[in-house]
Amino acid sequence: MTITQLQVFVKTVEMGSFTKAGQALNMTQPAVSHAISSIEAELGVTLIIRDRRKGLILTDVGKRIIVHIREILKGIEKIEQEVAVEKGLELGTIRIGSFPSASAHFLPKIISTFQRKYPKLELVLYEGTLEEVNEWLLSRVIDIGIVILPNKEMEIIPLAKDRMVVVLRDDHPLHNKSSVSIKDLENEPLIIFKGGYESPIIDMFHHAKAKLRIEFAVSNISTSLNMIQEGLGLTILSKLSLSSLPPNVQVRDLEPPVWREIGLAVPSLKESSLAVQLFIQMVQELFYL
Repeated sequence: MTITQLQVFVKTVEMGSFTKAGQALNMTQPAVSHAISSIEAELGVTLIIRDRRKGLILTDVGKRIIVHIREILKGIEKIEQEVAVEKGLELGTIRIGSFPSASAHFLPKIISTFQRKYPKLELVLYEGTLEEVNEWLLSRVIDIGIVILPNKEMEIIPLAKDRMVVVLRDDHPLHNKSSVSIKDLENEPLIIFKGGYESPIIDMFHHAKAKLRIEFAVSNISTSLNMIQEGLGLTILSKLSLSSLPPNVQVRDLEPPVWREIGLAVPSLKESSLAVQLFIQMVQELFYL
C-alpha cells in the first residue's frame, strides 16, 4: 500500500463517491477505484460496498481499518510538520469538530487569531451534534473537538463554564420569579433540545427528585424558542446557545446554579501533532479559565 492509496481511500469515504473523491484529488474515477481495489486485494478483504440506494458503505472491517489509516496519515503529517519547523516554517492541517453554540461563541475569535498568528496552518471545521463530534474524535476524522464534560474517552483541556438557564414565555407564572429551581419545573411541559442536552437535564431532575415531563424533543434551538413563544412549554438551555430571543420570551437562572463545562478534546495530547499543540496553546491563552 502506498500513501497515495491510503489518502484516496480516506477521501473516498469522506466524499461518499468515487467521482467526487477523484475531483477533490485531481484524479480520474477509474484511478480512484483502482487505488481502493489495490488496497482490498493486498489486504484480502472488502472495505467498501457499493449500494445503489445508500451509496458507498464501509464494511465492518473497513470501519475498523480506516481509524488506523487516518492515524498513519496523521503520522505522515507530523513528520512533515517536524521538518517544516526545522526549516523555520509552520505547516499542516488541523481538523476541528464543534457543536453549533460552541462554534458561534468560540470559533470566530479562535480562527481569526490563529490565522493571523499561523497563516500557513490550515483549519478545517466540522460542525455537528455533540454525539457527532465525539464519533469524529473516536474515528479520527477530526484532530480536536469542542465537547461537553465529562468525556472519559478523550484527554480534555478545560475551556469554559456555561450556565444553564430556564427559557419561558413572559406570561408564564414562573416569570415573576428572579430564579427558578428544578422543583419549580416539576410536571411543567418541557421542550428538550436534542444533541447532548437530554442526559444532563434528566440528571438534574433525578438529583432534585422532581418529575420530568418531556412534551417535545427538537433538533433546532430556534424551533424550541418559537414553540415557547407559542406557549407550548419551557426549555432549559445554556446561555451560550441564546444569542437572541424572540419577543415575549425571557430567561431565568436556575437556582442553585447549574453549569456545564466545555473543553477541548483530543485522543492523546502526547501524540497530537505540533500544529494541534500550537492550536491548544493559543486557545488556552484566549480563553484561560
